[in-house]
Amino acid sequence: MDSGSSAPVPVAPASSPPEPLDRRPRSSGVRRVVLAVLLSTIALLAGFGTYTYLATHSNEPTIVVYTYPSLLGGGCGGAQYGPVFGAFASTHHVHFELECPSGTLSSTLIEQADAPAADLVIGLDEITAPQAEAAHVLVPYRSPALADIPSAIQAELSPDAAATAYEWGYLGIDYCAAFANATRGAIAHSAFPDFASNSTWARNLLLENPTSDITGEEFLLWEIAFATHVLHTDWQSWWRAVASKVTTSDTWGDGFGAYTCAPGTPQTFSSYLLDPAYAAGTGGAPSFNSTVSEWNGTQYGWRAAYGVGIVAGSAHVPVDEQFVDWFLSPSVQQLLPTNEWEYPANATTPLPPVFSAAPDPNTIVPLNDALPPSEINQQLGTWLTEWQAIENGP
Repeated sequence: MDSGSSAPVPVAPASSPPEPLDRRPRSSGVRRVVLAVLLSTIALLAGFGTYTYLATHSNEPTIVVYTYPSLLGGGCGGAQYGPVFGAFASTHHVHFELECPSGTLSSTLIEQADAPAADLVIGLDEITAPQAEAAHVLVPYRSPALADIPSAIQAELSPDAAATAYEWGYLGIDYCAAFANATRGAIAHSAFPDFASNSTWARNLLLENPTSDITGEEFLLWEIAFATHVLHTDWQSWWRAVASKVTTSDTWGDGFGAYTCAPGTPQTFSSYLLDPAYAAGTGGAPSFNSTVSEWNGTQYGWRAAYGVGIVAGSAHVPVDEQFVDWFLSPSVQQLLPTNEWEYPANATTPLPPVFSAAPDPNTIVPLNDALPPSEINQQLGTWLTEWQAIENGP
């Protein structure tokens, strides 16, 4: 699509997107979190955010869980800490200590491989789960609840069930209402080549740096899979075409904070397909929508999956297994959509009506099969080096 092929339609500026939802960052920073007070204490110790369920009996075992700051609404445990962890603790006679490491979950587990300090890990994704699995820091466990989890989603995360999927969602290109009007709706049916061939589109694209942000890594994988398996072209050519034009943020949170839909700022942003549902659910104005890559009438996307795993070396494996089963049960899964803003992995879980504000994920062909977990683990370092060379090139 040529940038001069049609004149933009004048539109009024759209209102700003809602306050950004916390995501699973590669490294920690200042984030919006909802602090809960539910039989808990919150502290920062040696770079860890800690959330502890206070047991009534001091001889009850402690289950240490590594997770991410935004779990279940924020605060390293969130507003749903009691219904999820407290309910399990009271019936299984344990208590929990949740810790949010400052680095990635996989890097923390690998660093502690010789002296593991956690029993469970919640939040490994399709990039970090293969890293942890290759380092043998997880104990595979096939939960009976896998019967209700789509096999494709589990395979994209961990074919050997070293991590068990509990939620998933597609990456998306968020676009402002004004930009949709200016492109006469073309952005809603666009694909990667449109940004490469149209300098105006490229200058309106805000991306995350894949060397410093997990969402940026996932976007890189999406583009690689689309280029190599849909277009059958060299994936690097797209980046060479847009590198000097796109805007890059260090983290997803920084990017969403800068994505305001104001005139003169980037009008499209690499984020998540459920962002419109989040905006609607939090009272935001319908100022933007989201899309994937449409080519020859077919929509292609990258599906992110998040899993819970048992840490190798845990002294409480039987209880860990029961917790994995619990985390996949309807009682917990029904809490995920409007606390995590992801699709629950348990396919029997009803979705809230607000999810209809987002594009239908059933119409999208996931490209994850093109890059299975083992290949991602082996090749990602090389791909990031090649991306960096393009970014730093002339």
